[in-house]
Amino acid sequence: MLCAGLCRQGFNDQEIVALAGAHALGRCHRNASGYVGPWTRAPTTFSNEYFRELMENTWTVKVQDSKFPEQWEDPSGDLMMLPADMALVWDKKFRHWVEIYAKDEERFFKDFAAAFQKLEENGVKAFQKRGWW
Repeated sequence: MLCAGLCRQGFNDQEIVALAGAHALGRCHRNASGYVGPWTRAPTTFSNEYFRELMENTWTVKVQDSKFPEQWEDPSGDLMMLPADMALVWDKKFRHWVEIYAKDEERFFKDFAAAFQKLEENGVKAFQKRGWW
């Protein structure tokens, strides 16, 4: 699931996990995606908190109306994770990097910067052919 698009673009497991760390920022809005809630308690701060939350919390499936997509919540019900987020801790190769980034924010920053630069440099072919306008 996570690898489908990014692996085709030449991203490895470490880079995929680093890019997922962008979930440290923002939140989901039900009207836009069907999901609702923030990933962290500081959704306007770029940090490794997303990885710490993944590792330190006990995540359970949120009980909600079946018309909404499955998501996970922490014990307080304040934070949420998507299926793709949970895959990072369920898959051994991804989890390895989650554990590293949860403990080492500077390493996360360094690896995220490199992976994000690669993402930008890959470009978007649709925009290259016609322009974005």
